Amino acid sequence: METADKEKNYSILVKLAAYSASGTALLLVIIKLYAWFITDASSMLASTTDSLLDLFASIMNVVILRYALAPADNEHRFGHGKAESLAGLVQSAFVMGSALLLIFHGVGRMITPQAIVHSNIGIVVTVIAIILTLGLVVIQKIVIKKTKSVAISADALHYQSDLVLNAGVLLALFLSGGIWLRADGFFTILVGLFLLWGAGQIVWLSVYQLMDHELTKDEQNIITNIVINHKETYGLHDLRTRQSGPDKFIQFHLELDDKLSLFEAHAIGEMIEKEIEEALKPCEVLIHHDPHPQPDVVEATEKN
Repeated sequence: METADKEKNYSILVKLAAYSASGTALLLVIIKLYAWFITDASSMLASTTDSLLDLFASIMNVVILRYALAPADNEHRFGHGKAESLAGLVQSAFVMGSALLLIFHGVGRMITPQAIVHSNIGIVVTVIAIILTLGLVVIQKIVIKKTKSVAISADALHYQSDLVLNAGVLLALFLSGGIWLRADGFFTILVGLFLLWGAGQIVWLSVYQLMDHELTKDEQNIITNIVINHKETYGLHDLRTRQSGPDKFIQFHLELDDKLSLFEAHAIGEMIEKEIEEALKPCEVLIHHDPHPQPDVVEATEKN
């Protein structure tokens, strides 16, 4: 029952973050488009493009998460959690493409700088964007801390970078008003480079999970400590772990006294399984019971 409640809370939180991001991104796109039409600022175009990407990514997250949060079925025994990582890869591809376009546009404005008109409108819109984005980032940080969702983490990277981006746009609008005309193109290039860096982080995070990377050392130590703290066990070996979306999958060979009955060995294994599931939930644990001693097992974790 607790595992089901955990999964339900995970679903509610990630959906809250995804819908909040989509709504915020849509509002930002509308007001930034207006500011760009009025000012014709290259940096404002860069900011609008970034928000369009955020909107696309956030909407895609809503769609992908509906699939990723679906329970396991006959065709997907381990659930659909990896859909989150796939969404991250798709997002990064669009971000990289748009970042390169912004860099080219910024170079053009550096070569042929233009004075920005009605910069005060752009400044007001950018301040509003910073306030909205900051509120969204706070929500996302809370959700990530509680769920460790890859999709929300990838989405949050966009909006965290937006805070720096919008600060740069503010400075560019101010400087391009007559102090330094090339500031508009210069900050547009910086935004493009910043987006490339963020996209690279998303790729790394997504590939990290798609390649079935082991759980962290701390999490593996939790598993090991639970096993060796049982007086009936001799240790464990062949520990294998991975994570798919919110779910962790753990399997290992449990070393028990070869004189134990099948019923006794099964009861000990169930007890250890429940403790691990409680400590690292939501997770699934598969234990293979091995008699001890085993001369052929070289690498085994045993009690001192």
